[in-house]
Amino acid sequence: MDIKTASALHRLRLISVPEALSFPALLIFGSVLSRVSDIDFLMMPLGVLHGILFVIYGVMLLDVWVKAKWPFKKVLFFFVLSLIPFGGLYGDKVLKREEADSVVAARAREAAQA
Repeated sequence: MDIKTASALHRLRLISVPEALSFPALLIFGSVLSRVSDIDFLMMPLGVLHGILFVIYGVMLLDVWVKAKWPFKKVLFFFVLSLIPFGGLYGDKVLKREEADSVVAARAREAAQA
């Protein structure tokens, strides 16, 4: 792997935690709030925010798939994690290891070429 792959993994990590927290924190909170009070205007912006984060996560996942040349099963695994509330937190943990491994490999390759 190279530095571009590591940066793609890092971008996926950056979006995985907010996306993982957006479903339970925003949508469930908004649903409960709209049912116990007259505040219905929050559901639309919270849903849009969650949708934007999900789409960005999907785009970043496709970027990693192309750059890291992941097998389809691995991409599917991370996609399913994005559908599970708090699943992205586990995905972040796995991505952190992947990112560290790719940086080490890139630095070793650079040292071997020098």
